[in-house]
Amino acid sequence: MPNNKQRIPFRYDIVGSFLRPDYLKKARAAFLDGTITKNELTTIEDQAIIDLIEKQKNAGLYAVTDGEFRRRWWHLDFIAGLNGITVYDFQTTAFGITTDAQGTYVSGPLSFSKDHPFLDHFRFTQKYASPLLAKQTIPGPNMIFLDSLILSKQYNQNPIYSSLETFKEDLIKTYQDTIQAFYDAGCRYLQLDDTSWGGLFDDRFRELISNNGLDADQLLNAFQDVTEKCLVNKPADLAVTFHFCKGNFQSHWLYNGSYETIAKNLFSIEAFDGFFLEYDDERSGGFEPLKELKDQKIVLGLITTKKGELEDVSSVEKRIKEASKFVPLNQICLSPQCGFASTHEGNHLTEEEQWAKVRLVVDIAKGVWQDA
Repeated sequence: MPNNKQRIPFRYDIVGSFLRPDYLKKARAAFLDGTITKNELTTIEDQAIIDLIEKQKNAGLYAVTDGEFRRRWWHLDFIAGLNGITVYDFQTTAFGITTDAQGTYVSGPLSFSKDHPFLDHFRFTQKYASPLLAKQTIPGPNMIFLDSLILSKQYNQNPIYSSLETFKEDLIKTYQDTIQAFYDAGCRYLQLDDTSWGGLFDDRFRELISNNGLDADQLLNAFQDVTEKCLVNKPADLAVTFHFCKGNFQSHWLYNGSYETIAKNLFSIEAFDGFFLEYDDERSGGFEPLKELKDQKIVLGLITTKKGELEDVSSVEKRIKEASKFVPLNQICLSPQCGFASTHEGNHLTEEEQWAKVRLVVDIAKGVWQDA
């Protein structure tokens, strides 16, 4: 079983989230209705995660996650646990559907909380993952930078920081402390999920950024700088990867545009061991931006999680070969394009279809790479 940091990300890997079983959804609803306690919900979550970990082991994965089963949202639950963050409810049509949602804004000095619940969540996953690695996923720092500050109406009406530089200093320190805390808890495979970079190449979001007094091209440099400084103290034996998709909410997407705009800045962040990028449809564009990659690995998200229909094996193999024109095959890995349930609701496919997708990733990778 590969457990060397140099193998991370693995030839076949996963992004992190899985479809919640129906009994877990019902338990969450019962907790919100007040018919079961928090402890009772936690007990049900625990068993669901134990079962999920066994399924991941049986699928042949080298690193497993808790499926984000304790979360309502892939990003917000972590951000809400930081000091200086306020959560609010709203309705959105951003993904092409009208739905209830939640957002966050910076309401005080930002810092990491030493009793952040995700630390215990990780320890639980690690206990049952053994002898495999427990992979921890958290949102990247620029999710807070963009959504909770730059584009936040609440923050702009009541700014906390005297300057963006002062805010960035706290944001960087918060993530440095976060990374160290997970490392101290035993984490050796950490993934930063950060869709905010999509706002830097999507025309609609570039306009929103401009309307808030900032330039998206200059912000690109700031995103890179913040991320690099968050990782500057990363322990040598901690593997950290980056995941980006263009939105994944109940099988709907958010961003349009080419990776070309962000590739040079993103791939220049050498502290990352690998990049998970969405490549499951025409909105992803070609593989040309991969020429900016240094010696990190690129995990091609060629298997969609938005629908249950299985991809054609030969077509996926052909796309891997196309990508190898821009980056050596030895630096390429394979995964689904995103998680299967970035939110509690999940994408529009069945659990059976979900596991068929995972098996497909494993089978294709083993056919392409001898060291898979």
